[in-house]
Amino acid sequence: MKVLYFDCSSGISGNMTLGALLELIEDENYLIKELEKLNIGGYKIDISKKIKNGITGTYVDVILKHYHDHNNNEKIKNEQQHHKHRNLNDINTIIDNSKLSEEVKELSKRIFLRVANAESKVHNKSIEEVHFHEVGAIDSIVDIVGTSILINKIKPDKIISSIVNDGYGFIECAHGTISVPVPATSEIFAASKVRFKQIDVDTELVTPTGAAIIAELAEEFGMLPSMEVKKIGWGAGTKDLIIPNLLKVYYGETNNKFEDIVVMETNIDDCNSEILGYTMERLFECNALDVFYSPIYMKKNRPSYKLTVICKEEDMFNLQNIIFKETTTIGIRYRFEDRVKLERENIEIETEYGRLKAKKVLMDENSFIYPEYESMKEIALKNNIPLKELYKSTNLK
Repeated sequence: MKVLYFDCSSGISGNMTLGALLELIEDENYLIKELEKLNIGGYKIDISKKIKNGITGTYVDVILKHYHDHNNNEKIKNEQQHHKHRNLNDINTIIDNSKLSEEVKELSKRIFLRVANAESKVHNKSIEEVHFHEVGAIDSIVDIVGTSILINKIKPDKIISSIVNDGYGFIECAHGTISVPVPATSEIFAASKVRFKQIDVDTELVTPTGAAIIAELAEEFGMLPSMEVKKIGWGAGTKDLIIPNLLKVYYGETNNKFEDIVVMETNIDDCNSEILGYTMERLFECNALDVFYSPIYMKKNRPSYKLTVICKEEDMFNLQNIIFKETTTIGIRYRFEDRVKLERENIEIETEYGRLKAKKVLMDENSFIYPEYESMKEIALKNNIPLKELYKSTNLK
């Protein structure tokens, strides 16, 4: 499985993302040629190397051409006169009318929608009414569509991000002096699963474009997962800071297939054991992946139980309500984790006592067969033989 890991410890912006991903594909011309499919003029892309705190990264700069460019003067003039007044519909029209792949189009529009929703809320206007520079400007179009082009080129199976760091203080913008994180970035984060925090750097580290990109791309946020790293891309930002103004993106591979799960836990010291047993049954009936109790001691040396429930995120709130309704607990802890599952398939095998249901599990080049308990129990009872003898006779365990 191909994995991209975004290290956003120094923030993230559109051009930093482009620089890091370009280092992974090592083909600048691919990006430039694909962007030509947008059929918009008035800009050129300058790609160079910059050193930040002794570390070299790729810097991508979108430069607007001047009116006196005689090769395509009328198209460029119109582009520069109108790009600041585009709304989301204008952007979507440009993307839909391009010759880009459908995957690139859809990803680009989803990222733009995140910015549009944030700007709409900040300015208290509908998306149709908002005409804003951040989405309308050529450089943002290049950053977002370019990112979508490169992600589609790499085609990772999973994208993970670190906790996103932003700075503090104030910056100047078209609307005057505003605090960091800037309003649009804050709203994008509030409407997503992004985990972020401020660090002691007196400036903006995360742009709204960068916030929308990582909010759309990353499936989860946390530490670098276990994987075989194949390549690292460094995307340089514009600023010179006390920390390296660089986005680091790891490309790696793993043979394991990750699955996002939620782990819920609660400690219970005043609930009838029959109720706890019934609660477990209810949780399993409502799609819990696993439920178990662990004996613990709580305050005042009370023998108690820790209830642990593993589930998918979409089932979390339903299962949470069951726990609150059926037990005496008044608080539940939860965390998001990865689960690695080996490939498996349900099979039936012939034994001297009849057909037996089992799971065939694959790991690398090896396979293992594990009998299903209920099927084993049924055969043991039907043939009046001890269960342990049945296990021995099948040679499965």
